[in-house]
Amino acid sequence: MQAIILAGGKGTRLKPYTVAFPKPLMPIGDYPILEVVIKQLKNYGFDDITMAVGHLRHLLQAFFNDGKQWDVRISYSVEEKPLGTAGPLQLIKNYQSDFLVMNGDVLTNLHFDEFFQYHKNSGAVCTIASYNKAVKIDLGVLKANKDNVLYDYIEKPTLDYSVSMGVYAFKKEVLDYIPVNEYSDFPDLIKTLIKNGKKVLRYPFDGYWLDIGRTEDYELATELFEKHMVEFLGKTGK
Repeated sequence: MQAIILAGGKGTRLKPYTVAFPKPLMPIGDYPILEVVIKQLKNYGFDDITMAVGHLRHLLQAFFNDGKQWDVRISYSVEEKPLGTAGPLQLIKNYQSDFLVMNGDVLTNLHFDEFFQYHKNSGAVCTIASYNKAVKIDLGVLKANKDNVLYDYIEKPTLDYSVSMGVYAFKKEVLDYIPVNEYSDFPDLIKTLIKNGKKVLRYPFDGYWLDIGRTEDYELATELFEKHMVEFLGKTGK
């Protein structure tokens, strides 16, 4: 099965670490986060992997090479200018009919094979893995009518949102909706697909999930991985 890993971002939210170090190589326990992802994909049957790279790509290519060490095939697609999250997909050739796309900095115990099979069985052109995220508002929230008369006052509420995990499954036809050699992000693509009447699904997931894009999330991910490594990599840790 085919997987595309987006690993070309600059990781600006993790500065100064990412000034001279690509975010996907940030260590989680004894491994770079992207090595954890590679091991997981291999365990779930994804052995044809393309890394979409840009920022500090020579370091990623030097570390992962052709993927033989992990018993996968790794190739590289290079963006010479920033193309967003969806734009780099137009640079890649030889797509299978359905393929997985994910960020290279996601720590999760999602069963990628089950997610991918759900997508293929659904007939959707796009399926997005989703996570229920609780967001704490550290302020008093005022509810008022159009005349500014209050009818409620909620002190420091917690709001729940269904958020994208940065893991997607696509049918090949979505490439027709991505502009060539132009900056395009996934929200742009998803909105275009919906506007054109295409079937887009979410896949609710309630296991472990963290995006290590922020310092506090990176520190939490490191702690989580060390405590639950078997759940991420299996009993052998491979």
